[in-house]
Amino acid sequence: MAYPDGDSPMAPSDLKSTCIDLLEQALAAVAPGASVAVQLERPKQRSHGDYACNLAMQLAKPLGRPPREIAARLIAALPPSTTLEKVEIAGPGFINLTVARAARRAVVHVVRSQGSAYGRCAPAQRQKVQVEFVSANPTGPLHVGHGRGAAYGASLANVLEASGWTVSREYYVNDAGRQMDILALSTWLRYLEQAGETVEFPPNGYQGDYVRDMAKALAAAHGTDFVRPAAAVLEGTPGLPAPEADDADSKARRETHLDALIDAAKRLLGDGYAVVHRHALETQLGDCRDDLDGFGVTFDRWFSERSLFDGGAVARAVERLQQAGHLYRKDGALWFRSTDFGDEKDRVVQRDNGAFTYFASDIAYHLDKFERGFDRVIDVWGADHHGYIPRVMGALRASGADADRLTVALVQFAVLYRNGEKVSMSTRSGQFVTLRELRGEVGNDAARFFYVLRKSDQHLDFDLDLAKSRSNENPVYYIQYAHARICSVFDAWTGEAGATARSSLDDVDLAPLDNPHEWALIDRLSAWPEVLEVSAAELSVHGIAFYLKDLAGEFHSYYNAEKVLVDDARLRLARLALLDAVRTVLVSALGLLGVSAPARM
Repeated sequence: MAYPDGDSPMAPSDLKSTCIDLLEQALAAVAPGASVAVQLERPKQRSHGDYACNLAMQLAKPLGRPPREIAARLIAALPPSTTLEKVEIAGPGFINLTVARAARRAVVHVVRSQGSAYGRCAPAQRQKVQVEFVSANPTGPLHVGHGRGAAYGASLANVLEASGWTVSREYYVNDAGRQMDILALSTWLRYLEQAGETVEFPPNGYQGDYVRDMAKALAAAHGTDFVRPAAAVLEGTPGLPAPEADDADSKARRETHLDALIDAAKRLLGDGYAVVHRHALETQLGDCRDDLDGFGVTFDRWFSERSLFDGGAVARAVERLQQAGHLYRKDGALWFRSTDFGDEKDRVVQRDNGAFTYFASDIAYHLDKFERGFDRVIDVWGADHHGYIPRVMGALRASGADADRLTVALVQFAVLYRNGEKVSMSTRSGQFVTLRELRGEVGNDAARFFYVLRKSDQHLDFDLDLAKSRSNENPVYYIQYAHARICSVFDAWTGEAGATARSSLDDVDLAPLDNPHEWALIDRLSAWPEVLEVSAAELSVHGIAFYLKDLAGEFHSYYNAEKVLVDDARLRLARLALLDAVRTVLVSALGLLGVSAPARM
């Protein structure tokens, strides 16, 4: 069935929904009351049209007729439309739809008129979503592993916002756990060391130079107020095993030794321990904020774990589980029946000494999220926390909360390579590459883009040498160079045509755009709304990075094959309008990933 190649300016961002609407009208005529969703896919081969639909095959069983026969009836029932140029039956009963050329070309005008809003959604009633990401323990500088979670989480929040959600970006500050006690102790021991008191520094303390810097700052602010004799610190502390001992017992003895030192610090410092603890926390949290701000990653709220304890939220969450009958006491501790909800074993929520566990505060935190009225909650966690998902989901269900509102997106660690060799890292030992160092070496743009080049839950090799190269092999350079090239064309043109030149493109006749490179760019522009929609639905921002590479590739091929500023005024203006649309989408898509679009390279 063929349709006239009319000049309808149908917005290409609506082409897919328009085609779905036409098929739904045909469905209502052929199979009234059928509860079948009309779905369109892009055919693998362009010759098969713009969209393919399997509706006829879905209807074969309920209608009891061959799919090709149903397809023919559906096509015959399609309302007249200038949007479609051709509709055909393919294979066992697929319906292939080809969009009219004028409708395809119109994407250029739509992009230029809508600007950065092209492809984005503005629903009448926005739903609220919270994205919690990074949330690294403030026990040291952010390292490159945290950087991947930051880049992914920030980009995901941008994508969801562009897709119509009201987004709240949140960082959960783990300021109430043992790791902060270890950092406070490590700072204090370095402080004593600088004051001349010799205490063997525990191998499982925080070793980095930043700890010494915090100790110096503590001494500058408080002098010798917190100096205590080494003998008093070590009194009653069990000895350390030999440094080379690596068996389970030796590891346990080191942890026991560390806990004894923490207890000694609390006992000897009294109220002063809170000062040391606060100094370490605020110093590292301030450094974290500054680093993330420099990376273009900001948060609407920094949520304190300690506030959950101080406000009684943790105790209330445990009591809620107790009243629901999901807790039991064993060996003096209070356990959650996590195995009833798919976990591999039950979990302690309150130790025999009365202290609540990290798991208990995590339950309270997620209940707090739901109580704040978010329609959806997304946690971005490191992939090593995969096993933590069923116990959190189980605790929420046991508490009577709608756990389906929570989605956990996992982020694999990023491995750095320099000169073809892996860069080793260890946070406790202080041997790691900080996010700040990475940004200084490759720049924010390369870091943000390279971090999202793979699906977040897949392993990522980060090639530092490639990220710094000014070559087409570097995807960031390749994409930004496309934008800079377009800007150079417009600089040359506006120099001739004057300051009002760009507005003269608004009503340009696009019919001259008819060579294969131009159609490739037009179709790539038309695909942007779908790319954005899929990225939001699947929480996978790497699709945008791939799209940008493809769009830049199509442009460079066009630029190398065709002259834009030709003598033919009609063709010149049509090509300039096309390039302006490409530039608009490049800027919009790069912006969602936190990457700049320089006008000159």
